[in-house]
Amino acid sequence: MGDDVPKDQQGPPPAEAAKPETRLKGHLGHLTHEEETAFEQFKKLCIKEGLYTPATDEARASHDDGTLIRYLRARKFVPQDAFAQYKDTELWRKENDLDVLYEKIDIHDYQEARSVYPQWTGRRDKRGIPVYLYEVGKLDSKKMVAYTSSTSKSKVKGPSPTRMLRLFALYENLTRFVMPLCSAVPGRPNPETPVDQSNNIVDISKVGLKQFWNLRSHMQDASTLATAHYPETLDRIFIIGAPSFFPTVWGWIKKWFDPITTSKIFILSHHQVLPTLTSFIDIENIPRKYGGHLDFECGQMPVLDPQVRECLTILPGPDAETYFLSAPVRWIEAGEDEEMTALSVGSLDGKERKEPVATLHSLAVRVATHSSNFQSQRTQTAVPNSRPTTPHSHAVSSKQAPKASRPVSLDQAAPSSRPASIQPAPAVNLSTISIHERSVPASGSLQHPLANGGPPEKIFMPPPPVQIERTKTEYVTPAEDPAEIKQLA
Repeated sequence: MGDDVPKDQQGPPPAEAAKPETRLKGHLGHLTHEEETAFEQFKKLCIKEGLYTPATDEARASHDDGTLIRYLRARKFVPQDAFAQYKDTELWRKENDLDVLYEKIDIHDYQEARSVYPQWTGRRDKRGIPVYLYEVGKLDSKKMVAYTSSTSKSKVKGPSPTRMLRLFALYENLTRFVMPLCSAVPGRPNPETPVDQSNNIVDISKVGLKQFWNLRSHMQDASTLATAHYPETLDRIFIIGAPSFFPTVWGWIKKWFDPITTSKIFILSHHQVLPTLTSFIDIENIPRKYGGHLDFECGQMPVLDPQVRECLTILPGPDAETYFLSAPVRWIEAGEDEEMTALSVGSLDGKERKEPVATLHSLAVRVATHSSNFQSQRTQTAVPNSRPTTPHSHAVSSKQAPKASRPVSLDQAAPSSRPASIQPAPAVNLSTISIHERSVPASGSLQHPLANGGPPEKIFMPPPPVQIERTKTEYVTPAEDPAEIKQLA
C-alpha cells in the first residue's frame, strides 16, 4: 500500500506548478490584454441582465472581481459561456435563498456537515492558499448513516436536496471567510492577487473497496456543487495512501468527477508524499503524519499559523474562538479605521446569532483591498447600469476608478455582498467538543474588546435580480451496481 498509483495519474505535478507565476495565469493582476477584454465583455453581459451592479462613489460593486474572474477562468475566458454559468448560479442562489440560509443555518447541522468533508488546517501553502485535509478513512458506515439520518430530519428545505444545502454552507465559509482571511495576511507572494482557491490533501489509507463504493454519492455531491456553482475554487488535490486495489478502481472512481476536477488530482506514492508536499507547503504547515511538523488531524480545531494569528484579535467571551473557527462566519467592515470584523452567524437552539467574534487589523485589510484597487484601475468599463437606480447610483466613468468591493459596514451588513474569494471548511470533533459544553478563551497577545463592536441592528438586502429562466442543476447518483464493480468481485 502507498505505491499503488494508476499509470495515467502517476507521480506529482511538474515542478513549475509550485511556482507562483504558474498559478497566477488568468488571475487578477496578471491578465493578458485578451483576458482583460474578455473580462470587460463579461461584466457588460452581467450588467445588461441585471445580475451585476458596478461600483459607484457611494456604493461598492455587488460582486467582487475575484468572484467574477473565476467564472471566466472556468470557461476559458469565453464571456458568453462564463455568463451562462454565472447566470445559472445567481438564479440558483435566489431560488434556494442561499444568502439567508447561511445566516440562519443551525450550527449543529453546520458542524455535522463539516465533520464529513475536507477541513481547513488553519495553515496556508507557500503561495498563501489555504490547505485542507480530508481523512476519508474516518468516514465509516456508522458515521455516514448517522449523517444521512440527520440530513433527512433537517428543517432546512428548498428546491435542492437538503444534503446539498448543508454542503453549500461549507463552500460559503470558504469563499466568505477563509479566502478573504488568507488574502488579507501580509507577507504572502503577489498580494495584488486575491486568494480564490484551496489546496487539498486527501488521505485514502485504510479505505476498503466497499467503503469507497458507499461514499461515491457523498464525494460526487461536492464535485457537482463546486463545478456548477463554485468554479475554480480548487487549486489541486494530493491523494496519498492509495490502497493496493486503487489502480484497478481508479477508472470508475474518476467518472464520479468532472474532467476539470480530475485534471487537478495527483496521486502520490509513499516516497513522493513529503518531497511533493514540501515543494508546495512549508514543512511546519504539513501535518506530522505526512512528515511535517504540524499537530493536526481531521476533527480538531484549525491551528492558525502565526502570521494569520498576528493579524487577528479574537474577542474575549465564552466560546468566541470556538465560534470563530467552527461556526458559519462572514467578514464585515467595522468602521472608518478600516478594520474588519468576523461576524458569527447561523442559529443556535432556534435563536439567530449575529455576534462579532474577531477583528482583522487595518494593515491586513489594506493588503486585502489592494488587489481590488489594482484591478479596478486596469479593467474599468464605461457601461450603463440596467438595474433600477437609486438616488445615489450612477454609471461608472471610464476615467474614474470605482471603489474596491469590500465587505460592507456593520449598519449595512448585506449577506449578498460577498468578500473576495471550494473546499469546505474545517470541522470540530463532535464526539469530544460541543459549543454548549466547552468554553475556549481568546488566545494570543492581541486580546481586547472591539472598540465599536456589537451586532448589526438590521440587515440591508439589495433588490433581487430580474426574473430569468435558468437551466436546473441536476444532482445524479450513480447506478447501484455498474459493470465495472462486478468485474472486481
